[in-house]
Amino acid sequence: MNNKILYLWERKGGYRELLIIAFPLIISTGVHSIQHFVDRLFLAWYSPEAIAAAMPAGMLNFSLMCIFLGTAGYTSTFVAQYYGSHNYKKIGAVIWNGLYVSLIGGIFILCIIPFAEEIFSIIGHEDSVLKYEVQYFKILNLGAFPAIAATSLSGFFSGTNRTLPIMWINLFAMLINITLDYLIIFGKFGFPELGMKGAAIATVTAHSFSFLIYLILINRHKFKDKFNIHFKWKIDIDLFKRFLRYGLPNGVHFFIDIAGFTLFILIVGRLGTISLAATNIAFNLNNLVFLPMIGLGIAVSVITGNYLGDNNPKIAERVTYTGLTVTYIYIIPIIISFLIFPSFYINIFSHNSTTDKFDQIMPIVFILIKFIALYSIFDVLNVIFSSTLKGAGDTKFIMIYISLLSLTFLIIPTYLIVEYFRLDIIHAWIILTFYISLLGIGFFLRFLQGKWKNMRIIKDQEKKTINILKEESFENI
Repeated sequence: MNNKILYLWERKGGYRELLIIAFPLIISTGVHSIQHFVDRLFLAWYSPEAIAAAMPAGMLNFSLMCIFLGTAGYTSTFVAQYYGSHNYKKIGAVIWNGLYVSLIGGIFILCIIPFAEEIFSIIGHEDSVLKYEVQYFKILNLGAFPAIAATSLSGFFSGTNRTLPIMWINLFAMLINITLDYLIIFGKFGFPELGMKGAAIATVTAHSFSFLIYLILINRHKFKDKFNIHFKWKIDIDLFKRFLRYGLPNGVHFFIDIAGFTLFILIVGRLGTISLAATNIAFNLNNLVFLPMIGLGIAVSVITGNYLGDNNPKIAERVTYTGLTVTYIYIIPIIISFLIFPSFYINIFSHNSTTDKFDQIMPIVFILIKFIALYSIFDVLNVIFSSTLKGAGDTKFIMIYISLLSLTFLIIPTYLIVEYFRLDIIHAWIILTFYISLLGIGFFLRFLQGKWKNMRIIKDQEKKTINILKEESFENI
């Protein structure tokens, strides 16, 4: 028995290899979860209108960035396959591609700022909520470039299996964010009380810090020379086309996925501040489950890319099932705690509240937590199997599948339930749970088809060059 456990731990694609890379990424995404949780918690203490506005404005900002985040962030897959195939000199060009996409995205999102009032007026939330939404949205848009660029640069570190710097950078960014949140949301220790504006400023400051630190680290001599960082700033047209071919569908799918959730929140917001605030609190609790899963998903995607770059799909498949097992081990205790101790989580948000509106909000959250516990079982399938498909380059399927599902099983049904049938928030969350379940099942079935095993984002010519280099290295030994 002990020998079998040791074998599962030590073998290629086993638990040791996955967790060494995944653990810092789990901490990193867990840090994001804590950061968002505290941010929303402080806003909930500040006012119900502030917490009601934070999620729609934040999600809309994030949705606009998603195409660029998903495209620029695909550096990790390119880097992983080049790194796995030992073609290190191509990695510098990939990093620059990600930065160029980040710059384009930052400029585009800046151009949306003048239209903030019109956008949120169309949505039709209550005036007290709308005011906060516009404030939050405008400031977050100002910080789009550093947020996208930080994601792109982090792809270099994850793709080359250097995940510890990502963890430390995210930890420090979280401390900056939370500290500034406390100081300038409530006006502590002589700082101005900026409320919603303060929360947005804290977030943008943290993103800017992350970007600058990544930039400093990636310019170290040992990276500049080995990975050709400085000499590849000119656009490699062929590589850039491939970067967009695989990265853009990843960005589009990311956008559609988040946009679907954003529209869900905006539609639910038409039921009133109580329903909107309850949904926002529930999603904040959901992040405690979901964001650390993303860390495991990134690790699975990167290791899959490494092994496919080395033409070893069998080990890549093993990594996927290892990641699936680890994720369920992590998530099941949290699901059980949601079901047995929901009051513990709910009371955190109402602890410092001075309004009686929370007496109406909390019973709804109590029910929504049960939905989170149910759909999280399927969300694991969604995260892990889609990560393997991304690591292989199967981004076009992911984009098409999410596009069809988001429109037909989430957005349209939710709109009909709220606007035409006038049903309550519980029915909207039934739709959401069904949608997430279908996502997980669909990606699992695509994985079982096995087409991803033969996919590569490295060109045939590059693979031949790599094989020649390997043969020469072998002969010289």
